[in-house]
Amino acid sequence: MKKNLLISILFFYFSSTVVFSKNSLYEKIDLFGEVLENIQKDYVDEVDQSDMMDSAINGVLQSLDPYSAYMSPELFKEMQTDTRGEFGGLGIEIGMEAGVVKVISPIDDTPAAKAGIKAGDYIVKIGNEQVQGKSLLEAVKLMRGPVGTSIDLTIRRKNVKKPLEFKIVRKIIEVQSVSSKIIGDEKNLGYIRLKSFNENSDKQFLKSLKEFEKKSKVKGYVFDLRNNPGGLLTQAINITDFFLDEGEIVSTKGRQVSETRKFFARKGDETKGKPIVVLINYGSASAAEIFAGALKDHKRAIILGENSYGKGSVQSIIPLRNGGGIRLTISKYYLPSGKSISEVGVTPDIFIEEEGEDFTINTEKDNQLNYAIKLFSS
Repeated sequence: MKKNLLISILFFYFSSTVVFSKNSLYEKIDLFGEVLENIQKDYVDEVDQSDMMDSAINGVLQSLDPYSAYMSPELFKEMQTDTRGEFGGLGIEIGMEAGVVKVISPIDDTPAAKAGIKAGDYIVKIGNEQVQGKSLLEAVKLMRGPVGTSIDLTIRRKNVKKPLEFKIVRKIIEVQSVSSKIIGDEKNLGYIRLKSFNENSDKQFLKSLKEFEKKSKVKGYVFDLRNNPGGLLTQAINITDFFLDEGEIVSTKGRQVSETRKFFARKGDETKGKPIVVLINYGSASAAEIFAGALKDHKRAIILGENSYGKGSVQSIIPLRNGGGIRLTISKYYLPSGKSISEVGVTPDIFIEEEGEDFTINTEKDNQLNYAIKLFSS
């Protein structure tokens, strides 16, 4: 079963990346079998053939992009199981880069964010386990565990020579995606922080908007998408549509016709054209980039902060005959300008480097937010 599964995935990989003749394809498969035989016969340590086949399958998928991965039947079953109330997490969105787990974004008010984990950090060790060579989903499994238990993470951070070590206690992650308040010296700006794009974000966001709009003093808005790892495409479209009267919001393109679509705004601006500043940073990804990118392309908002992450692809979970599954990238996002977000991200109109460790706590020391407020008085 494992061999047949691997051959099927190898066939998909070869046929989707390079045009091979049938003979060339079978030669490659025979070569792979020869390598396995040599490992089994001569490798210094005895190896588990099942684990080795899983690694080979995963290697094929991870060679495609950082987000595609293989799930063994055990891992797939665990990922499908509702573990609410039993297992906790750390509160980070992660991806893979160069065989190492990379933090896309820590989520506000979660154990990871409070411990000091940052977007762009590389997780090189989970407990006593080296991350190099593990799949993304295997790393996720290692980080999950009973609520209240702790885990040690070893981090490599850009411009920091020595590895950093964090002990983090797992908790149930419940994210209230929208928070809001009145800001500005004259208390005349509406500030909405959007932490993620979950199934209720548009309703929460619209409720905050309508409450602000009842206050006639509000002359503009700051929407904070820093460390927002994204979420549902439908939510990104709905929330972006609140501020556009017409035009394209985003398009998706894939090999299948069903994955190639365009989404357009409907008439009606909930703020009646009031000025908007959107805050982004390296932890702003996926749906957050769709929102910021669309408003930038339509010149509906000033984008301020740092370049976003560049996660512009859609993944689908596909069950396999052996009870496992694969997470496979099936399409990519494109902004109204036609530009791809993947590995590029959204470039801010005004680049302001983030200062301080936690802008969600030290609001008075938040240089990016303070700069945004000044834009309304200039």
